[in-house]
Amino acid sequence: MPYELHVNGRDHLVDVDGDTPLLWVLRDTLNLKGAKFSCGEGMCGACIVHIDGRPVHTCRLKVSAAAGSRITTIEGIGSTELGARLQKAWLEVDVLQCGYCQPGQIMSAAALLQRNPSPSDDEITAAMDGNICRCGTYLRIREAIKRAVRGTSGRET
Repeated sequence: MPYELHVNGRDHLVDVDGDTPLLWVLRDTLNLKGAKFSCGEGMCGACIVHIDGRPVHTCRLKVSAAAGSRITTIEGIGSTELGARLQKAWLEVDVLQCGYCQPGQIMSAAALLQRNPSPSDDEITAAMDGNICRCGTYLRIREAIKRAVRGTSGRET
């Protein structure tokens, strides 16, 4: 069945089964590979994208439920001022190790800063709780979020 998806500012008509997880439609049909498959249970955060501005685990969301919504992926978040600041901060702080979870981490951080432009450490921890990083870069992720809030550059000592 055809579904209309509005992804990163563009409309797409996809002809897929309505029960197909949105993650697979993004990756396999639209060739947007940023959101990752990991746990398949909506617990690790590697598959997070924004749907109408909210972070959503796409491995468990049926494409039929996402139709008609505004979807933003990691490929599109950098075109926003906030997303560009976050991506820059991620690079400045050198957050990446393996990088697998980082698209979901950035998408969660962007959703946090959209609703709370100046979060405390506890609020950052709570907002990022649904994202798992096997490399353990949590302190650098927090530093990058704070740096994006401040809009500063250069590594802190």
